[in-house]
Amino acid sequence: MNYSAGKIDVAVVGAGHAGIEAALASARLGCRTAVFTINLDAVGNCPCNPSIGGTAKGHLVREIDALGGEMGRTTDECFIQSRMLNRGKGPAVHSLRAQIDRREYGKIMKHKLELQENLLLKQAEVVDVSRGENGAWNVATRMGAVYEAKAVIFATGPYLSGKIFVGEVSYESGPDGMFPAAYLTGSLKKLGIRLRRFKTGTPARVLRSSIDFGGLEVQKGDDPVVPFSYDTRTPGKNRAVCYVTWTNEKTKKIILDNLNRSQLFTGGITGIGPRYCPSIETKILRFPDKKRHQFFIEPCGLDTEEMYLQGMSTSLPEDVQIAFYRTIPGLEHVEIMRTAYAIEYDCADPLQLSATLEFKDFPGLYGAGQFNGSSGYEEAAAQGLVAGINAALKILGREPMILDRAGSYIGTLVDDLITKGTEEPYRMMTSRSEYRLVLRQDNADERLTPVGRRVGLIFDDRWERFREKEAQKKEELARVRNTILPPAKALNELLVSHETSPVSSGVRLAELIRRPELNYGILSPVDAGRPELPAAVFENVEIELKYEGYIKRQKAQIAEMRRLENRRLPADLDYAKMTGLRREAQEKLQRIRPASVGQASRISGVSPADISVLLIWLGKGEGKAV
Repeated sequence: MNYSAGKIDVAVVGAGHAGIEAALASARLGCRTAVFTINLDAVGNCPCNPSIGGTAKGHLVREIDALGGEMGRTTDECFIQSRMLNRGKGPAVHSLRAQIDRREYGKIMKHKLELQENLLLKQAEVVDVSRGENGAWNVATRMGAVYEAKAVIFATGPYLSGKIFVGEVSYESGPDGMFPAAYLTGSLKKLGIRLRRFKTGTPARVLRSSIDFGGLEVQKGDDPVVPFSYDTRTPGKNRAVCYVTWTNEKTKKIILDNLNRSQLFTGGITGIGPRYCPSIETKILRFPDKKRHQFFIEPCGLDTEEMYLQGMSTSLPEDVQIAFYRTIPGLEHVEIMRTAYAIEYDCADPLQLSATLEFKDFPGLYGAGQFNGSSGYEEAAAQGLVAGINAALKILGREPMILDRAGSYIGTLVDDLITKGTEEPYRMMTSRSEYRLVLRQDNADERLTPVGRRVGLIFDDRWERFREKEAQKKEELARVRNTILPPAKALNELLVSHETSPVSSGVRLAELIRRPELNYGILSPVDAGRPELPAAVFENVEIELKYEGYIKRQKAQIAEMRRLENRRLPADLDYAKMTGLRREAQEKLQRIRPASVGQASRISGVSPADISVLLIWLGKGEGKAV
């Protein structure tokens, strides 16, 4: 028997990385928010990697933080090793990655939810969402409680009709042995939301004392540590190391000999898996000539003996896992604590969503994270933040927050999902952005903190620190552009020692910094007027100087992109009646209903000729575009 549990503004279904950011953002903006989770012990769980960040993902975490989200701050509070990836490449792809204490991460996040004003954290399985009165939604739990909500955010992760596969064994389950969300799928289908079936997997966790670390390559953290959050004044210290090892021909043979016992290849698993994070058996089949595959052994925390085998996910039977793991150097006597598994789950087709992550046909319903077809903690948190902010802004009668491709990786992520859709779990990569030299992680605050301030998630102390940093950067740029160094002996000896040409006349300090052989650190002996500034300011200035020409070129491309983005398309435009459009373009434009000409141009199957027809149509005033 159902009973009324009261009225709330925002209901968040799920308390993983998407649900956490959605709930905190909504509550901090003043909305009465409830976040529901099947098990309170799974709040902020990391069922796969015990890490946050990585290539492109580190950019997302920095952007979440710049907007006022929580992932970066919490990572800084519980990391055990921090590294900047891709230092040997250009600054566009430098990405921070932190090994975390996964239990501590969940503990901290749960406590932040518990302490947050306007927020109720509730252990309950949501089993039904239906239309209520006055545009509200009724959210029913398995215990019979019904909450009336103005907005509902689905952040169900891999729990929605979750099913585990290990060899011939399969059973209904969420990740880490949790109960699945067994009933909500039926409710969503009844509403008319289009769902699909995706799959992901995770490696085994093994006992530290059963590993022989003697011959393994040690991977240490960086010193000094670079924090994720702009709020972190004093970064912590590295307290753990990771290790690298490799598979071999024996590993390969055992896996190939047992593929007939994997439901991934016998048809039991029907969900589509991630292309960019494949199982070890998929890697071996995809790269048959490769003699070995690298993977990493990573600690799950400081107070546990579990070690994570990064890069070795599998759904092969447990006995096969034991056999092939033990062919690998360092793992000859390994003991598995948690068996690797694959998990299938239901998720929504993101083409049903607008740029606010609200369902176009179901006002007040939002999707975030794996529910939208993405993979990864960082992608989930970014979408949760967008959905939570926009749900709250709509309830408060304010303008939505829409991030475009040129302003953030978060904008790229959302635009890719809602415009192109995805036929497999979507993963963010730097190559997905056309503007990655502008969208660096070092300038995430410059790009997005003003947005977070307008939204209301960047408070006064943070805003003042940001303004001070921007002023310091402006002053330092002016200083190095106006400082002229004479052709002194010490200067020329320094230049020649770093294999760059000496100077015969005065040279601006900015011109020396631009030289690829030089940097701020090298030039410090001849830069007597350098002020005491945070390292991040010098980093921003140096990158801006070295890549000034390329950045100007990208900004010109951005201006053209935004010109098309500003050509708005009415939501009720009937593309079927638009003569000159190809049939495929008509069908896709009618289904996706892009908000702008720019978005329409990125839809697969819509050609430049189709865009020309759209522009002509709008030029005639036929579409009444705004």
